[in-house]
Amino acid sequence: MAIAEVTIIPLGTGSTSVSQYVAEIEKVLAKQEGVTHELTPMSTLIEGPLDRLFEVIQVLHEVPFANGAGRVSTSIKIDDRRDKPSSMAQKLKSVADKM
Repeated sequence: MAIAEVTIIPLGTGSTSVSQYVAEIEKVLAKQEGVTHELTPMSTLIEGPLDRLFEVIQVLHEVPFANGAGRVSTSIKIDDRRDKPSSMAQKLKSVADKM
């Protein structure tokens, strides 16, 4: 299972506020099957099979365009661990166990 950190920034909107775009992206993400996600103050974490993550990210990248953005910048960071099972919860537990 892979984890992706995704930041989608709408540009050309006429405003410095992006919360409405983030809300629309979250609505679309909530309907996506085969992944789990967590919104953070600076990005969104998505967990699932790598091929599915790429599909979902492509869908999310289109949301600001559909809501009037003239340009969209999407940054993606992927953690794809294959030597043992990994998840967002497991990573947090691993750190907590060491504290």
